[in-house]
Amino acid sequence: MTLTHTGYEYLFVIVLLAGDFLLLVNMAALDASEERLKKFKYRGKDASMRRQRRVALNLELRKARKDEQTLKRRGITYLPVDPAFEDTTKEISLSMDEIMKGVNSSDLTICCQATQAIRKMLSREKNPPLTMIVDLGVIPRLVKFLSLRHYPHLQFEAAWALTNIASGTSAQTQAVVQAGAIPSLLGLLSGVSNAAVCEQAVWALGNIAGDGPELRDVVIASNIIPRLSSLISSPISISFLRTITWTFSNLCRNKDPYPHEEAVKQMLPILSYLLHQQDSEILSDTCWALSYLTDADSERTALVIDTGVLPRLVELMDNSDINVLAPSLRTMGNIVTGPDHQTQMAIDAGMLKVLPRLLQHPRSSIQKEAMWALSNVAAGPHHQIQQLIAHNLLPPLVALLRNGDYKVQKEAVWTVANFTTGASADQLFQLINFGILEPLLNLLTVPDLKIIVIILDVISSILQAAQNQGVKESLCFLIEELGGIHKLEALQFHRNPEISWAALKIINRHFDEEEDGYMDVLNSKPRL
Repeated sequence: MTLTHTGYEYLFVIVLLAGDFLLLVNMAALDASEERLKKFKYRGKDASMRRQRRVALNLELRKARKDEQTLKRRGITYLPVDPAFEDTTKEISLSMDEIMKGVNSSDLTICCQATQAIRKMLSREKNPPLTMIVDLGVIPRLVKFLSLRHYPHLQFEAAWALTNIASGTSAQTQAVVQAGAIPSLLGLLSGVSNAAVCEQAVWALGNIAGDGPELRDVVIASNIIPRLSSLISSPISISFLRTITWTFSNLCRNKDPYPHEEAVKQMLPILSYLLHQQDSEILSDTCWALSYLTDADSERTALVIDTGVLPRLVELMDNSDINVLAPSLRTMGNIVTGPDHQTQMAIDAGMLKVLPRLLQHPRSSIQKEAMWALSNVAAGPHHQIQQLIAHNLLPPLVALLRNGDYKVQKEAVWTVANFTTGASADQLFQLINFGILEPLLNLLTVPDLKIIVIILDVISSILQAAQNQGVKESLCFLIEELGGIHKLEALQFHRNPEISWAALKIINRHFDEEEDGYMDVLNSKPRL
């Protein structure tokens, strides 16, 4: 097989002579390239910095929201906990004027009927009239009903209506808060209250806390955490415990700022307890709560690790329920983005034993999360990369790079990039021997410019490592055999100057026949 540059030599000379001009014309693009090198090409930086940069570039996976859990939720149906709350009144259809008069009546029975009418309107599955109810100005009256301890049915209906209003927009939630609902709702979190009323109050507070960091901190500052802890310690239904757990997840949620450290310290023992329940809904919301806390800084992550929950999280990563598996995997993925010693704790807890199965999960979303976690382990020092290899994670990495969903392939490219920049020469050659080059070269034709740039950087790094070890000729032969030369030559004329320049540099540095003479290599190439 002979490699010829016939037809390109003249163009190469022109491009090389025009190098200075291209640098000036494309200054903005090259400045972006230098910034990218700071974020991706980690030479001279420690493994911890590589991992931190990797996190910064992975905004899609690191976003705080999730589809499996709702920030706020509205009551649609209700099975009464207390028989006294059975709806014994006949169905009454009230106009808005009648509701207004009823809510402001001095007769508490009429108040209860009007409040129940509001609650039922707001409990519609589609298009509840939240704005209309807020505009009626009834919220202060509903808040007042919360204090009527001798009328638990009215308290319950008012708390439910307020819960549904707080499930709406931020402005609607603020209207509930400005009417003084938080202290009134907190007053219902006591043993004196009816259990159903108490649970509904917790639900309402969870909706308020889920609005954002500002109201979350207001709810936390109202001393809600000890009250919720006391409720967990008392005999309550599984439904009530689920509501409390979901509320805790909202107390942990949101950033800019994250929850105060003291609040985190208060919540972690409770979350650790909840993590050992058997109910899937409780486990799911607990894992999401921990994922929010580990999405913060390494100090808060350290607080989570110190509770000793890592082995349980690894166990839940193997759970058959996707709603439990996904947040436990996200939490462990967050942990391995931290310093090397935190990553090692996740490895010691058995995380790498579970990842091979998750990389073969039928859902591509789980494959993607698992690959993201693996990419951050690959950003570690040599001994962590070796543990990755020892747990047989290279075969699924190569398989997904070749045949995975494109979003998974992108994560796999990052994994290879991190592996390449941190691995020893022997570890790097193990990756090559598992067949990483062919699928990597095939992805040079994708329309994603950033991925192409990363792959070119990886190829350049691999070739440089091979040159340092005296086996570059064999690697060049293999790349040509896989059709890589043609792909690199085509990229020299790419519309993106960063890509065209990177491809040109690789060819001139490593595939110039006169300089390298690699075409004299025997057809029987040695194993790298």
